[in-house]
Amino acid sequence: MAVRILIADDHSVVRQGLRMFLGLDPDLEIVGEAVDGADAVRLSRELRPDVVLMDLIMPVMDGIAATKTLRSELPDTEIIALTSVLEDASVVGAVRAGAIGYLLKTTEADELCRAIKAAAAGQVQLSPEAAARLMREVRSPDSPETLTERETEVLRLIAQGMGNKQIARVLHVGEKTVKTHVSNILAKLGVQSRTQAALYAVRIGLVSPELPVAALGES
Repeated sequence: MAVRILIADDHSVVRQGLRMFLGLDPDLEIVGEAVDGADAVRLSRELRPDVVLMDLIMPVMDGIAATKTLRSELPDTEIIALTSVLEDASVVGAVRAGAIGYLLKTTEADELCRAIKAAAAGQVQLSPEAAARLMREVRSPDSPETLTERETEVLRLIAQGMGNKQIARVLHVGEKTVKTHVSNILAKLGVQSRTQAALYAVRIGLVSPELPVAALGES
């Protein structure tokens, strides 16, 4: 089944360009286009896309505020920040709001297609530049609740770049069970996204620092 995508960008030329080359991939389907953050929230509620490509600087409601709203309302919709901005505040803000990915508009078309499919499968997608900034900026949660042994195992696999389906295969459990573990992990760590959880895993030494740059940054 094709990955259903909503494009949110206030520039019509960007939306047209994305629609044109993403439409060439039979595994991807553009279900709608939003012209600002509020429009992205409205259309996402209506269309329930698998992935939203979210510009960050938009009128009415910016991409970070829209991402935060969507993550709380539609947890099954993944959001990739697709932007020309690489400021620490934007990268950190988008990830804290719950974006699973942060890619620059200079990303090659085939790389973007791969990243969208991976994000739909629950895999963290960060440009190498964004990954480097996040490692520096994102703080570990304050006094997180203790994770169970199984939750720690799931967190390690998330930090290695795995999506729910892959984790389910590795642990020989159902995908629904993995989703429950992931929800519990995010709640216990007090974070909004798998990306933040993965970075936390690096900070506490659960995975080697090299792994997330490969897993998070260079898919």
